Amino acid sequence: MSTDLEELKRLREENFLKHKKKKRDYYLKSKEKTSKTKYKDYKEIDYSKELDSDNFTKNIKLIAKKQKEHVDDRKEQILKKMSEYKEKKQTYYQENREKRLEYDKTYREKKKDALKEYRKAYYEKNKEKILERQREKRKLNKE
Repeated sequence: MSTDLEELKRLREENFLKHKKKKRDYYLKSKEKTSKTKYKDYKEIDYSKELDSDNFTKNIKLIAKKQKEHVDDRKEQILKKMSEYKEKKQTYYQENREKRLEYDKTYREKKKDALKEYRKAYYEKNKEKILERQREKRKLNKE
């Protein structure tokens, strides 16, 4: 009985080692495959040539030109997304107007004293700037 058990342990160990070897081979094969394709289009860059003053400005201009072309190609899409966002935001605010007003009212009630102190401190801190702006507005209104 113990010989059978020993034989089973040996077979199990052999199968496990075969499986381990198979996994390692697969890993190495896939790693080799990806590493070749990943770097095949890369070329070695000589930075001393790339960063000298003539090539540097030329490269920067080339990059800027490519970026401008990309933005110009997508201009309509960008404007469309911006307008959709504005509409979405506007509808959201219109739908939730009452909730916002209610929230603002409760917030002001809850923080009444703190807001009063904040406004007072703000006015004291920026008193000269505020008064100067008011004087300028009065001068403009008189003229």
